[in-house]
Amino acid sequence: MASTSKLRQRNLTSGRTNFEYDRIQEEEHTDDVFQNPNNRHPIEKILETEKASIVIVTILTALAFALRFYKINHPDQVVFDEVHFGKFASYYIRGEYYFDVHPPFAKLLFGLAGWFSGFDGSFQFENIGDSYTQNHVPYVGMRALPAILGSLTIPVVYAIMKQSGYSTIIAAFSAAIILFDNAHIAQSRLILLDACLIFFMSLTIYAYVRFQKLRYREFTTEWFGWLIASGFFMACTWGSKVNGVLTVATVGVAVSIDLWGILDFKRSPSMDYFWKHFAARAVGFILVPFIVYLSFFWVHFALLPTSGTGDSFMSPAFQETLTGNEMLMSAQEIRYYDTVTMKHKDSKVFLHSHIERYPLKYEDGRISSQGQQVTGYGHDDLNNHWQIIPTKALPETGRGRIVRHHDMIQLLHVSTNTVLLTHDVASPLMPTNQEFTTWPRDDTTRHNETLFQLVLTEAHNGEAWKSKSGYFRLVHGQTRVSMWTHPKQLPEWAFRQQEINGNKNPSEKTATWFVENIIADETGQDPKERSGQQAPKVPKKMNFFRKFGELQLLMMQHNAGLTASHPYASGPLNWPFLISGISFWTENDPQKQIYLIGNLVGWWTCVVALSIYVGILGADLLARRRNNDPIPEPVRNRLWNSTGFFFVVWGVHYAPFFLMNRQLFVHHYLASHLASALIAGAVLQFILSETINYPVSVESPTMRRRKRQFADLGLKGPIIFIIFCIAMFSMFVFLAPLTYGTPGLTGEQVNGKRLLSSWTLHFAAKQTNEVVT
Repeated sequence: MASTSKLRQRNLTSGRTNFEYDRIQEEEHTDDVFQNPNNRHPIEKILETEKASIVIVTILTALAFALRFYKINHPDQVVFDEVHFGKFASYYIRGEYYFDVHPPFAKLLFGLAGWFSGFDGSFQFENIGDSYTQNHVPYVGMRALPAILGSLTIPVVYAIMKQSGYSTIIAAFSAAIILFDNAHIAQSRLILLDACLIFFMSLTIYAYVRFQKLRYREFTTEWFGWLIASGFFMACTWGSKVNGVLTVATVGVAVSIDLWGILDFKRSPSMDYFWKHFAARAVGFILVPFIVYLSFFWVHFALLPTSGTGDSFMSPAFQETLTGNEMLMSAQEIRYYDTVTMKHKDSKVFLHSHIERYPLKYEDGRISSQGQQVTGYGHDDLNNHWQIIPTKALPETGRGRIVRHHDMIQLLHVSTNTVLLTHDVASPLMPTNQEFTTWPRDDTTRHNETLFQLVLTEAHNGEAWKSKSGYFRLVHGQTRVSMWTHPKQLPEWAFRQQEINGNKNPSEKTATWFVENIIADETGQDPKERSGQQAPKVPKKMNFFRKFGELQLLMMQHNAGLTASHPYASGPLNWPFLISGISFWTENDPQKQIYLIGNLVGWWTCVVALSIYVGILGADLLARRRNNDPIPEPVRNRLWNSTGFFFVVWGVHYAPFFLMNRQLFVHHYLASHLASALIAGAVLQFILSETINYPVSVESPTMRRRKRQFADLGLKGPIIFIIFCIAMFSMFVFLAPLTYGTPGLTGEQVNGKRLLSSWTLHFAAKQTNEVVT
């Protein structure tokens, strides 16, 4: 703080029964200090006028647009993840279904931007470095969307700080950390999701702050308005990128703390009062966001009615809702005595057998049955052909010969005239699972061990089995194991093919197969000709909530499965310190590159501010344990409630990454970096001023007026702000060639830009040492 204040003993006053008074004491804590606003420094009085605030935020916003739109047409090539998100925009324009781990809202906006720009969706964004200019792609219009949102984030950050009660200079300080940050600028100039995510996250924080300021005017129209706005922007954040769910968690934590406080008898005259607050928040923070989030997917499905690259991720029932899908067009009912080829759904290997047998003894000393090998094979082959044999009497003709859900069948391996069998013998690679083999068709001594029940996925009783779309599990009738496979290869004696074994969980979801082709029926006729001329197949209908639920589950599974290594991946412990960045794009001849890295001045300032904030709270807690009050109550309240909320935003958007096993990059920290910029502003105000702008909440008409205080930063605030902006801008300019990808740099210049040895920049000159002879 600006000066050392005398430690004051706390006044332990008796409780009061006045409800409104107790709410004031609990929420804002009145204090003995009163300031005449005319006693503030003249500079402070000028800066705190509405006109000055408008001028400052206008300048900041104009600079934000200038820095983010500068040379936005460079490079005129596909950069980094534009290969994904540009491609998804083209799919919306063409109406072709795709799959991605992220929710669709931001990608819908990119599709809309492309459509407005005249993009026809023909360019496929196949590779980093593909030329936009040569393919006549209006990429600037698509890049303009994140640039606009990234620019508008600056005034929102400013508004968050002003609405939270901080001085104009402090609000500008926090906004400047984002304004001049190279990482935020680089992300905002490309067809990437993070600018959308951070913009809507900042709007969520702003709306929630406005909602909290109205806590003494609960259940008014304005209170409900900001409550609904908070939920709406929260849904937009969640809908922009999968990481947006952390914003939902942040608001959840804040609301839980808020409700816990309302439950206090000093603040709730009755439980009915508490339940009214609970119900209002349930509507605003659960129901409204869920409806908005659902609407994004409704639009997503409506705009993608035709078959596309994402078909194979979805269930057969889902795929058959898409016009032109292979399952819809090619699926045929399977009849007994049809010869088919079957594939495993996940690994795509064929069910295969050949005359070679399992060895008598495996490497671990276990004994096999020495039966005929049954394996998974990745290529089309005559040994993949299996005929479906009935186990019940069939009519001569008609639909009674169709194979149906829960039928008991045999599978005849055509090449060797043997039937599929599994028994209580350990499989070659997994002693816990059963071996699959075959048995001569004419030998009926082991008939029961050759019987398998056909279990179709999500089928009703009597549903017909179909090629392509009829996903199924083959469950052994006697031992109830499911036919299953896994990626590990068998040894050379099985030609390195994939093991087929019996999984003891009969409902194992990964034990799912489908019929790839019907080769022939019992007469040798082509199955496509046996039904005569068929009418064009119309896409089927599927309940929206089933489609939504299926897609959500797949998104979570595939996001968790992004575990492959990446040369620019980094751990969350490195992010606040900018230990490493990400190479977005390079061009060899002019030695140009885009390297995502933040502004070291701003990021390290935020790290210091976080450390100071934690230290302040720790010191205050220790002092209060000894019955001392080193910090005035209004200031303490601002530190715990307002800055504490920013700290929750930072922590909830940061800590979960330590628990993730997927690929992680420094851009995953950008949301937390924005929160740390808010904390940095709050800490600076605490250091420069002994008081705060207080109260900041809107008072109830029935509430006793509180004594007002005003922060007074004097000349110190503007001077520090100007010096900080100069330092930030200097660092920004220094790193600008890596942010904008221009101009090209010599090897020595690249070495000069490498402020940390851990930065892996391209085109760096090799270090040489002179040898003295």
